[in-house]
Amino acid sequence: MLNHIADFVVHFDESLAHEQIERLEDSVRNHTCVVSASSHAKTPHLMHIAYDPKCTHSRGILDVVKGHGLHAAKVC
Repeated sequence: MLNHIADFVVHFDESLAHEQIERLEDSVRNHTCVVSASSHAKTPHLMHIAYDPKCTHSRGILDVVKGHGLHAAKVC
């Protein structure tokens, strides 16, 4: 059995405190189809998200990020 995982990076314009980024990551991870969501201290405007493409699409996950009032875009 093959498991298919897709991923993409989200860029958001706003500067967030470490705690805000953690809450955002937690919120994205709570999406049923998300496998992981993480950002790095050196690139706080980027978040790498892995998900099951049979369950959702990147647009739906991006909507979760935007739902936090952020100006966000998929970059790859």
